[in-house]
Amino acid sequence: MKRNANMQQKMTACGKEIAVLVSGGVDSSVVVHLLCEQGWHPSLFYIKIGIEGKDFMDCPMEEDMEIVSWIAHHYGLPLEVVDLHRDYWDGVAAYALDKIRQGLTPNPDVMCNRLIKFGCFEQRVGRHFPLTATGHYATTYHEQGLTWLGTAVDPVKDQTDFLAQIDYLQLNKLYFPLGPLPKCEVRRIAAEAGLPSARRRDSQGICFLGDIPFNDFVRRFLGERPGPIVEWESDRVLGTHKGYWFHTIGQRKGLGLSGGPWFVVKKSVEENIVYVSHGATPLQYGTEFRMNQLHFITANPWADELKIPHPVSFKIRHTPEFIRGMLTFEPAETLSPQLHGADCSTPQKRSSSSGSWVLRSEEPLQGIAPGQFGVIYDEAHRLCYGSGEITL
Repeated sequence: MKRNANMQQKMTACGKEIAVLVSGGVDSSVVVHLLCEQGWHPSLFYIKIGIEGKDFMDCPMEEDMEIVSWIAHHYGLPLEVVDLHRDYWDGVAAYALDKIRQGLTPNPDVMCNRLIKFGCFEQRVGRHFPLTATGHYATTYHEQGLTWLGTAVDPVKDQTDFLAQIDYLQLNKLYFPLGPLPKCEVRRIAAEAGLPSARRRDSQGICFLGDIPFNDFVRRFLGERPGPIVEWESDRVLGTHKGYWFHTIGQRKGLGLSGGPWFVVKKSVEENIVYVSHGATPLQYGTEFRMNQLHFITANPWADELKIPHPVSFKIRHTPEFIRGMLTFEPAETLSPQLHGADCSTPQKRSSSSGSWVLRSEEPLQGIAPGQFGVIYDEAHRLCYGSGEITL
C-alpha cells in the first residue's frame, strides 16, 4: 500500500487548485503553508457555524478570522466565509439533542465531519474543486484501485475515529497533509514560518460551542429535571441529579457524591434515574457490544465471510489506544440476549439478511455507552474500515 500516495500526480492532474478548510488553528495554518511550498494555489474557506444569541454564543470567530485573514494576505490567497449555521443546527445540533433525550451519548464531531465539513460544504463549494485539504490527522492508502482511510503517524492526535462515518466519495476528495507528521513537528513548522497560530492552544470540546460547557448547552434546550442517583447494587439513593441527560455511561466526575469513585452504569429515561456503582459490576465493565449497522467507508472486507469472526482493533472513545477483539455478524434470529445492555426479550422476526455486528473484546471495556460509535480498524490499526453506533 502507498500512504498519501501520488499527490504530485494528483496535483499535475488537478492543476494547482485546491480548497482548504481553515479554522484559525495551528493545524490548518500549517496545511496552507505546506501546500504553498509544494506549489499549490489554495482557496481558503472558513466554515461559520454556531448557535445564534449573544447570551450563549462563545465561538472565537473574531480571533479565528484575524488569523485566517493574516494567512490569506501573507500567502496571497482568496478567503471566503461559508455560513453553514442553519445546516449545522438542523443536521448536527438537533441530532445531538435528540440522542440525549433518548438517554444516549451522541458524538457531534463525527456527524459534523460527515454532514457539514464534507457534506454541505462539498455540495455548495467543494464540488467546484478537484480536492479539499484539511488539518485532520489522518492519511489515505491506495490499493487495487481503491482508497482507504488510514491512521496518522501521531497516535495521540489521530482523528480517524472522527472521520469514520464519511463515505467513499467524500474520502476520495480529501487530502490530509498532516497525517505523516507528529504534532510537535507541526508546531515547529508553524514557529519557523512565523505563523500567528504557532502557539495557539488546540481547541477542546465541540466545535460550535467554543468555550461554552456542554452541560450549559444541554440546559438551555432541555432544561433541568431533578431525579435520584441510585446505587445499582443496593437501590440506595445516594443523592440527586438535575436531569439524566447531563450524565453519560462511564462518567466518573461531576456526580457530587462522597465515598467514591462512583461511575454511571445505567440510566432510566422513563423514571429519570441515574444508577451508579463503584464496584466491578457487569454494567460497568463489559467485553462485548452490538452495532445494528456498520458503515464501511470504502468496502466491507468480509463481505463474503460475514458469519466468520474476524480479528480487528477498535475504539469506543477518542483515545490513543487501540483495543483488540473479534468482529462477527449475527443474523437477527441468533442474536444473544447476554450482550451488554441488550433487551432480553425475544427479538421480533426479521429477514435473514438483517442482524447486528457484535464486537467481542480481548479485555474488559469500562463505560460502553450506547449512542457512541464503535470504530473498526484492521489488526495493525493502520486502516480505518468504518464505524457503527453502539446500540442497546
